[in-house]
Amino acid sequence: MKTFSNFKHRFFSTFRELFVHHHGSLEFRSKIFALVLATFEDQLENTDEAYAVVKAYGLKIYKDNDRADLLSLTTKELVKKVYDDNGLDIDTLIYNIQKELKIVPRYAKKIDIDALKPFLALTKDKDTIAYQENILTFLQKTKDDTLKTKKEQIKKSEEKIDSKSCSIK
Repeated sequence: MKTFSNFKHRFFSTFRELFVHHHGSLEFRSKIFALVLATFEDQLENTDEAYAVVKAYGLKIYKDNDRADLLSLTTKELVKKVYDDNGLDIDTLIYNIQKELKIVPRYAKKIDIDALKPFLALTKDKDTIAYQENILTFLQKTKDDTLKTKKEQIKKSEEKIDSKSCSIK
């Protein structure tokens, strides 16, 4: 059963754009988590605990085990790319987050600093903690600036989404 579940998650991960509802939103959240997790000084440190935090947050917001697993798996993939130096690094993640917020400013509401704070307790290295705190400060400032400067665009985007969901019902 575990093998089938693993296969299913890998399949959805590979084809998430086709099969996963609101895949862009899920990937954005994964990038936020990956940004903080990729700062750990040792890639094996607290891995299980860190991804348990991601999954718990996924269950809280999605109320769906499969979607929470997909959030965790997508985050793992991004962090692995950073550690493997596979065309992704922390600066690129920051750039991608900023770029997505310019395209879809309502994603700023998906930045949940409280959900990221538990990761700070998973390391003992003071430099890593300071770096993570700086990232959280950056994310909070980015969120606040986006919500302030793009208020009208976010409102129109949400109205458009609401009208689509009303027409589906």
